[in-house]
Amino acid sequence: QVQLVESGGGLVQAGGSLRLSCAASGIIFSLNTMGWYRQAPGKQRELVARITSAGSTVIADSVKGRFTISRDDAKRSVYLQMNGLKPEDTAVYYCNAAPVGTTRVFWGQGTQVTVAS
Repeated sequence: QVQLVESGGGLVQAGGSLRLSCAASGIIFSLNTMGWYRQAPGKQRELVARITSAGSTVIADSVKGRFTISRDDAKRSVYLQMNGLKPEDTAVYYCNAAPVGTTRVFWGQGTQVTVAS
């Protein structure tokens, strides 16, 4: 059974920082592209950042220079360091796992990030 468990969300003032974590089980973690997505009320879910099994990253333009994605295969975890948070970053953030060479995708339950102005 695949499980992705996010943590680290919360309420923060604009300009502050949060670090999201996602712990995975039930998958061969090192063979997965891991990603963070977010969904704000009334909006579609969008990619924030992803990191391949080789460590290559893609960062959304809206967060480039402020957010960093990283992974620790030994801990089966992926992280999203969020600095310089803005009110428009308020959303539910979801962890995502995509096994290499397949079309399967797994999602976590999400963690709320709220940035107060």
